[in-house]
Amino acid sequence: MSGLLIEPSPHIRCTLTTQKIMLNVLIALLPGVIAGTVIFGLRALVLVVLCAAFCVIFEMLFNIITKHEQTIYDLSAVVTGVLLGMNLPPALPIYMAAIGCFAAIVVVKQFFGGIGQNFANPAITARIVLMLSFGKYMTSWSAPVIAGTAGIDAVSSATPLADPEIMPSYLDLFLGIHGGCIGETCTAALLLGGIYLVARGLIDPVTPFAFIGTVALCSLIGGHDVLMQLLSGGLVIGAFFMATDYSTTPITRTGKLIFAVGCGLITSAIRFFGVYPEGVSFSILVMNILVPLIDRYVRPKPFGAKNAVRKGVQK
Repeated sequence: MSGLLIEPSPHIRCTLTTQKIMLNVLIALLPGVIAGTVIFGLRALVLVVLCAAFCVIFEMLFNIITKHEQTIYDLSAVVTGVLLGMNLPPALPIYMAAIGCFAAIVVVKQFFGGIGQNFANPAITARIVLMLSFGKYMTSWSAPVIAGTAGIDAVSSATPLADPEIMPSYLDLFLGIHGGCIGETCTAALLLGGIYLVARGLIDPVTPFAFIGTVALCSLIGGHDVLMQLLSGGLVIGAFFMATDYSTTPITRTGKLIFAVGCGLITSAIRFFGVYPEGVSFSILVMNILVPLIDRYVRPKPFGAKNAVRKGVQK
């Protein structure tokens, strides 16, 4: 008996750490960052890098001021910064990006207890804060620095969702040769990163597929251009990289399915009937708020719980 090791749970452990997960997410985001740099120029890369740096600095300073253990080494702040940067227009002023980073790290993440305790995705919430605070700048799109196959977006800065009259070819949409945020335009790069996360087993494919599939079905029923709806806006980056956030999404596969379908329905409703051309950010935030309710009614039963209750009643 002296050779037994008694420890508190968890008893099942693996070598996968938060840092390794975040590193894999950064690897998956790399194609999107590269594509955004090629499409919109070096200014786009500078903005993404600065957002990552701002997020790390704000988290470091918060931990120092509050005398908490330093958490910048888990790379979660870097991921938040890169995601936020990819969701910003290339020409957004730097100080506005810094405000968004502060909202994401300090207000949404650290004020609620840090990683794993935040109620909503920090990058998504920060983008909404910036949209509501600096609407003019957040909807001013830069034209790509490379011309598309149709040559349309070389002279226009509007996004396909905001102005369907200037819709580029499907190939340009797939490759990201049109106006939009830095990291959301190139569907090809985002799918490459998303497939990487699925292949590594880091995200459940039910979430992105159900999210995208719901938008496709709603577009088909509503008589909209399905491919244009799928290849435009932040649908792909939202479905693969933000609707799959561990901290702010349901814990069960059924819950993830409900969450994703809800995101798709709200996104479609805002796109088709709302004043904003895009609804991905709002849909994810709304469903983040509903996660505790989803987990309450869709949760696994503890092993032996039913029998235990019956035995208790019999006694």
